[in-house]
Amino acid sequence: MEMKPINSGKLRAIGYDARTRTLQVQLDSGSTLQYSGVGEDIWRRLGSSGAAWSFYRDNIEDEFTVQRVSGSPSAGNNPLDELFVQK
Repeated sequence: MEMKPINSGKLRAIGYDARTRTLQVQLDSGSTLQYSGVGEDIWRRLGSSGAAWSFYRDNIEDEFTVQRVSGSPSAGNNPLDELFVQK
């Protein structure tokens, strides 16, 4: 997936695969997250937003299924916490 560099809040790069409807974001912590089921409209709006970090927090972060593909959990979090998160 081609990643587009971005510098907004904690976002460092974003990418999208229209075939699989997968959004990938890279955070300043080094973690890379993939969100599934993301429509092209959300991708376009994120990429063109003047406040991409706010758009991400408001419209993506808690709205789509996420999978960590690289990096480690945030400092202070127990790695097992993700197993018990209630959605």
